[in-house]
Amino acid sequence: MKIEVKKFKNLSVEEIYEILKLRSEVFVVEQGCIYQDIDGKDKKAMHLMGKKNNEIIAYTRIFDSGDYYELPSIARVVVKKKTRGKERGKEIMKESIKYIKKNLQEKTIVLSAQKYLEKFYKDLGFIVEGEEYLEDGIPHQKMKLKN
Repeated sequence: MKIEVKKFKNLSVEEIYEILKLRSEVFVVEQGCIYQDIDGKDKKAMHLMGKKNNEIIAYTRIFDSGDYYELPSIARVVVKKKTRGKERGKEIMKESIKYIKKNLQEKTIVLSAQKYLEKFYKDLGFIVEGEEYLEDGIPHQKMKLKN
């Protein structure tokens, strides 16, 4: 998997389409959650795309301090269903963490994790912070990575 990082304005029309399609496939259709994915925040984010054979199979978006949370954050972590079980999620997350540390020069990262993925994020070094909460009807947990 090849990782590409782009600002919103540098994404091609095809990349934007593929990103929104992947997010919709997983977060809306697969998880049965009707919510507004196009939230106006993509324009502030850096977009990390994991591509294989020119197809986006993994994705995250990264926000600088103050753009989403008080600290840099990683959001919309998603892996195409047919490519799961091959460590693509960990790979894109490790690259996202590395990007933040190198480019935003911040050691602490926050995210809002779906509760069922808590172990996945713990394996990457994140720790639970605060109480569980509902976001779009799905249990979530705020998590932090401190290095």
